[in-house]
Amino acid sequence: MRVREWQDILADVTDGGHDAQQWRAVAGKRRSGIGEDLYLGHPSVGVYQLKTYAKNPYEVRGVGARVARRIDDDLEPLFPRRDAEEATGRFGVQSPPEDEDHAKSMAKRLEETVKVHADAPTTPDDFFTDVMDALESPAFGPMDYEFDARPDRLESLSDEFEDANRLLTSELDDLIETDEVGRGFQ
Repeated sequence: MRVREWQDILADVTDGGHDAQQWRAVAGKRRSGIGEDLYLGHPSVGVYQLKTYAKNPYEVRGVGARVARRIDDDLEPLFPRRDAEEATGRFGVQSPPEDEDHAKSMAKRLEETVKVHADAPTTPDDFFTDVMDALESPAFGPMDYEFDARPDRLESLSDEFEDANRLLTSELDDLIETDEVGRGFQ
């Protein structure tokens, strides 16, 4: 397992070229200390674990690692399913438009998508999927997230990847100490 900057992990996710709709996530507060834990999973890519904290209102710092090469039968139930109402939210990872023409093209597709959904019966999931497609999001899907707590799935994933969790916790605590941040910014 190789520990890397959290943004490098997200770059792997956005540059991977995998089916964007297959990503799923679980996130919440860390067990102790400031910051958040996040697990991103994709059936054919595997599972990434990230630990982050807000150094200040403008800067998020963190570490991450790939903790599994695929989602097997044991890990499958620990991630929210796309078709279930068990996910408390949705997430999307974005890449910025390449240039002004690309930004205008994305804006036009987004505008058309919103108009279509405004005029026709739709579901929240269909609307979300179509918006993410219009924005060319390389990764999106259901997320089990609690802002001020830890979802049960997060506890289970942390227990499943106990060694990785311990190593990433140590690395994040070193970052926090180096940054001389004794508490989070909210």
